Amino acid sequence: MLQYITSTSSPVPVTEQVRQVLEGGCRWIQVRMKDASDEEIAGVIEEIKPMCLDKETFLILNDRVELAKTLDVGGVHLGKTDMLPSQARLILGPAAVIGVTANTVEDVEAVKALDIDYIGIGPYRFTETKKNLAPTLGIEGIGSICGNMHEREINIATVAVGGILPEDVAPLMESGVNGIAVSGAIAFAPDIKAATEEFLRLLEPYEKK
Repeated sequence: MLQYITSTSSPVPVTEQVRQVLEGGCRWIQVRMKDASDEEIAGVIEEIKPMCLDKETFLILNDRVELAKTLDVGGVHLGKTDMLPSQARLILGPAAVIGVTANTVEDVEAVKALDIDYIGIGPYRFTETKKNLAPTLGIEGIGSICGNMHEREINIATVAVGGILPEDVAPLMESGVNGIAVSGAIAFAPDIKAATEEFLRLLEPYEKK
């Protein structure tokens, strides 16, 4: 399971990033444009939504819950300082996918009873694509959180995030996560389509388990 998170720092415009990632086979896009206006984001969604529909690709927004409802996308990803998941659920309804960020076991405990669909666990390592980065977890930290979730029977899908490179795929998947979210390693690649294909190839053995 690969989620691509768009990057406004990449030399490639967000719309073109998404086009190439879709061509590479990714079927889960998170549009993350933290400093952009609602109008700018709406313009991007207007361009990429038909592409995503054509490729049967899941499209979510980072944070902007009201905008996600207005633009009729599939859901949102909420950081720890964003809107409460319970409030987002009331706005978006039962069919929307809602993901949240967790950096610790305590974060997981705080959201486990909420109506959420996945937890983004990270950051795995330092990444320049996100400001105000929480302490990095590394493979041991992410594995520890996944292990704790298993022991406590918290059955919510998990996605590792934060500076993930192709060589990290196998150890991360073996640490217990259900998927990975990638931004910079694809957004800054010389060939975005090929980079996407490589991540999907590396994930393939774990998709079959």
